[in-house]
Amino acid sequence: MAEDRLLRVRTLLDAVRAEGRTALTAPEGKVIADAYGIAVPGEELAGDVDEAVACAARFGGPVVMKIVSPDIPHKTDAGGVVVGVEGASEVRAAFHRIVGNARAYDPRARIVGVQVQELLPPGQEVIVGAVTDPTFGKVVAFGLGGVLVEVLRDVTFRLAPVAADEALAMLDSIRAAEVLRGVRGAPPVDRWALAEQIRRVSQLVDEFPEIAEVDLNPVIATAEGAVAADIRVVLAESQPPPRRRYTRDEILTSMRRLMQPGSIAVIGASAESGKIGNSVMRNLVDGGFAGEIHPVNPRADDILGRKAYRSVTDVPGEVDVAVFAIPARFVAAALEEVGRKRIPNAVLIPSGFAETGEQGLQDELVAIAQRHGVRLLGPNIYGYYSTWQDLCATFCTPYDVKGGVALTSQSGGIGMAVLGFARTTKTGVSAIVGLGNKADLDEDDLLTWFGEDPHTECVAMHLEDLKDGRAFVAAARETIVKKPVVVLKAGRTAAGARAAGSHTGALAGDDAVYDDILRQAGVIRAPGLNEMLEYARGLPVLPTPRGENIVIITGAGGSGVLLSDAVSDNGLSLMEIPPDLDASFRAFIPPFGAAGNPVDITGGEPPSTYEATIRLGLEDPRIHALVLGYWHTIVTPPMVFAELTARVVAEFRERGIEKPVVASLAGDVEVEAACQYLYERGVVAYPYTTEKPVAVLGAKYRWARAAGLLGGRVMR
Repeated sequence: MAEDRLLRVRTLLDAVRAEGRTALTAPEGKVIADAYGIAVPGEELAGDVDEAVACAARFGGPVVMKIVSPDIPHKTDAGGVVVGVEGASEVRAAFHRIVGNARAYDPRARIVGVQVQELLPPGQEVIVGAVTDPTFGKVVAFGLGGVLVEVLRDVTFRLAPVAADEALAMLDSIRAAEVLRGVRGAPPVDRWALAEQIRRVSQLVDEFPEIAEVDLNPVIATAEGAVAADIRVVLAESQPPPRRRYTRDEILTSMRRLMQPGSIAVIGASAESGKIGNSVMRNLVDGGFAGEIHPVNPRADDILGRKAYRSVTDVPGEVDVAVFAIPARFVAAALEEVGRKRIPNAVLIPSGFAETGEQGLQDELVAIAQRHGVRLLGPNIYGYYSTWQDLCATFCTPYDVKGGVALTSQSGGIGMAVLGFARTTKTGVSAIVGLGNKADLDEDDLLTWFGEDPHTECVAMHLEDLKDGRAFVAAARETIVKKPVVVLKAGRTAAGARAAGSHTGALAGDDAVYDDILRQAGVIRAPGLNEMLEYARGLPVLPTPRGENIVIITGAGGSGVLLSDAVSDNGLSLMEIPPDLDASFRAFIPPFGAAGNPVDITGGEPPSTYEATIRLGLEDPRIHALVLGYWHTIVTPPMVFAELTARVVAEFRERGIEKPVVASLAGDVEVEAACQYLYERGVVAYPYTTEKPVAVLGAKYRWARAAGLLGGRVMR
């Protein structure tokens, strides 16, 4: 059956190509719909007005009439659609009007005839479509359709193909999801039928990559089913050349030698202060790298006490990484020597390539590297750190706070911000990597490595684009089941239509597609740079939650309200406190305080009240996470609060009870030191804000759900 379907569609598409066309006519679209089981209304093609009358009579009720022309893909624009035609006289008049409008719209258009289609009953109009995204390839779309599609732009995207459960999830991912469940007395739509339309369209474009776009708009969804009133199919002008791909083992082998090298050559090493080649050499030496460091400079014999070589080919033994610190015009020749030396990795610090318009020069490097089997990092980067190897192959200063956060950036300026943040907050780092122009190595290579790296507990990536979105999603799905991945995607402005006049294409703005598919991959998307860095800093600190029940304990009613808002804003759930737990909390708070959730202990309470209520929150197994709101008072000074909270959390941790605890501290400047004290002891705490601690908690929950640790579906 599948072979018959594929043969029918292949024969049709080949015939369309043979005519030099890319847009299929409506009858041709019906052939595809029938092959894939995409529900469409009954329809017939009328070559003349008498055939149109006969066709309408066979349907026995009102019909829709549409022009059929390979040269008029947008029928409505040409006045080529008339709805609700009934009776022979109306059919004749509509036929002549449609053909006349089409000839006026495009006198040279080939007129095949008029499609006569049974009129569908009223229902909810939605759009189901597919588009070829330049980053992610085939992407299926669903949203409100008809005249609302470009007004409300309420649409969601997924990588094609989608399984039945993912198609169903799409129905709940639009803002107007409630409409599909029935509002104001309207019955709910047949969700399974609608999901099947989505699944079948996604299967179609997956099996026929030459199909660039599919539009089912509108699809009329009712309680009895979902039928596509119109289907539009467009073929791609050409297929992009396939990207060279590496196996997982190949990536891990080269990345291991990059991130855990035994020997490094610095091409362009210099003894002259102020030169990049000098900074790289000094950082490798001063940073404590224990492997071999080989300076390469044809005009020097010795650099920083190490023998210098005229060429990298003169360096004895195996070399794992060649770091380039020479002008762009000399890189290609030196890369040839690196290839002949069989060095597996080249780190290209120099600028002056694609970012300045020199795409040809960058393409030359890629060709040389591929010929010799060399992986390229860069060009146009600050270098990279591998802190557990005491490796600083950058022109920045060494970073020595080892920890579990891997940070990457496509931009050098953002990389400097990453480094500064890490230093200021004393964030423990496993690696900091610049990607620059991404001539070769990119985010999916790094994710593959960091996913296996035992030193890395969380990955945070700044990116402006993805070379291969599907490879990134595959690497992310492998990684997020083990550790969180946070992404800051720059460029939130929609890029507009993919093809003129395509409903689905017009909706596929870059950011909308990125947003949905990163979520589909289980990635945590950060709204800004500071959020990305704070998530990366906080996620390894917080234990994984075991459930959704969150309790707020606060010393100030105002902060309790704001913390409640933050909980809701971050997709978290405030626990409904059962009577016995409510009574337990009330035993520790004054009569004018408030139990319930938030638990308001009031601001004048002594440290013992904070401690007793926090203990209760950690002790009760029905509570899964705590949000603490502290208010600076003389009775309980900031550091007293910090010390008692850290002590209680540590005590329960030793007993095997670990729950996420975040805190918001309001007060004078002493709260800053108190927050730092708490953070260093496993409580994510921030001064002067109720939003940040809850946002970090929300990010932890988003990861736990995506990884299937809270009963959710593991992303695959």
